[in-house]
Amino acid sequence: MKPSIQLRLGQHLTMTPQLQQAIRLLQLSTLDLKQEIQDALDSNLMLETEEEGQQRDAEPQSGSDEPGLNGSGSGNDINNESEINVEAESMPDELPVDTAWDDLYDSIVPTSGTAAVGGDDSSDFMLQQAPSQTLQAHLAWQVNLTHFSDRDLTIAAAIIDSINDDGYLKTDLEELLATLDDPEIELDEVEAVLHQIQSFDPPGVAARDARECLLLQLRQLPPDTPWLSEATTLLQEHFDLLAAQDEAQLKRKLKLNPDDLRAVVQLIRSLNPRPGTALAGEEPRYVEPDVFVYKRNNQWRVELNPEAAPKLRVNAGYASLIRRADSSSDNTTLKNHLQEARWFIKSLQSRNDTLLRVASKIVEFQRGFFEHGAEAMKPLVLRDIAEALEMHESTISRVTTQKYMYTPRGTLEFKYFFSSHVSTDSGGEASATAIRALIKKLIAAEIQTKPLSDNKIAIILADQGINVARRTVAKYRESMAIPPSNERKRLS
Repeated sequence: MKPSIQLRLGQHLTMTPQLQQAIRLLQLSTLDLKQEIQDALDSNLMLETEEEGQQRDAEPQSGSDEPGLNGSGSGNDINNESEINVEAESMPDELPVDTAWDDLYDSIVPTSGTAAVGGDDSSDFMLQQAPSQTLQAHLAWQVNLTHFSDRDLTIAAAIIDSINDDGYLKTDLEELLATLDDPEIELDEVEAVLHQIQSFDPPGVAARDARECLLLQLRQLPPDTPWLSEATTLLQEHFDLLAAQDEAQLKRKLKLNPDDLRAVVQLIRSLNPRPGTALAGEEPRYVEPDVFVYKRNNQWRVELNPEAAPKLRVNAGYASLIRRADSSSDNTTLKNHLQEARWFIKSLQSRNDTLLRVASKIVEFQRGFFEHGAEAMKPLVLRDIAEALEMHESTISRVTTQKYMYTPRGTLEFKYFFSSHVSTDSGGEASATAIRALIKKLIAAEIQTKPLSDNKIAIILADQGINVARRTVAKYRESMAIPPSNERKRLS
């Protein structure tokens, strides 16, 4: 066959740089969006916040030779406005397909920071914040205050590295000794250093199991603590009976009446089974809501959080400096920055409009939740919102990811309102979130001496018209971190 040239007509979807920017802004969280806006303000001289613009407009204008910066050339001047509009008409509405921003428009890279007086390049106060205290760092600090030999310091460092976030030592001493790879170190030395670390703060740290953790905490209590000896005996000799909540055997073994046994158990419950959680292991992450939901005049209203994203506008002073027939590098840079600023503002407006529409539709679908709580949650999937708003499911997925809604019932992620459904006897559907709320309510109201089993909860739900299997109840219960009935049982 000979090579030939053929002309074919077809249609296919393309993503322009403007659309790519809008999609990227749509899926950003509030914190990431603020950083993106700040980067745009630092790199684009045409962008400014409305607050900055209002402050500049309110200041008395001093005389200046530069056009657009004096009183006759302010941003409100009609001539300047008409020049801006004319210049905008000569710019393309969209960038060509498969084009990057840097291919056509210059960008100013912000500096990393200015040096402080004295040559100290640490002017950012965020960099000067003290890091959060970890459990390993807290234990290492106490090791440095203890008189350890060089060999003991090596052993202590290995032990601390093997302690998890809950404060437990999950490595056997034999394995720990093998990792040291020192023939002169014996197992007795490792155990001696471990006992020393177990006396550190927080109480119960470096324990190898829950029983040892509770015993270590009891040993650090004052000797005159009521029921201290009985609690120690219970943990040392009858820990299995305590875990099984076998009240009869405990009373017989310890020779205590029911009231005294309750006092002993209450002392043990006052201890912390996870001592490592008392120290923060990572930096706290704060949630800033994207929208506010409130009820006014018997109507639920949705508003965007004005603090989530500052309002931007084009700096009229710099925009007035653009000249139509000027092709100098400075004028070209101003044109590029002006077009990029307009596209960025348009993308932000599109993001806010989409976010508000999706949030309003979620509130409309889940009105029962806002009126009566999680038990009235309706089953909802992304497709329902997408069909109601005539959008694609991928767009709804981007909008609802890492976006939060402040409601009278707490600050909740958009994803919280989406859940699968379970059929009911009446032919309707119940939300999985509503079923979880019912299970949690039933367990909270149960008698602690006779907790409800998963099968009993399934029977109660069936009486209410919700048919769920026992394994489904167990799955929902485990997702809420609720222990089974034998572990929820309490002594009388």
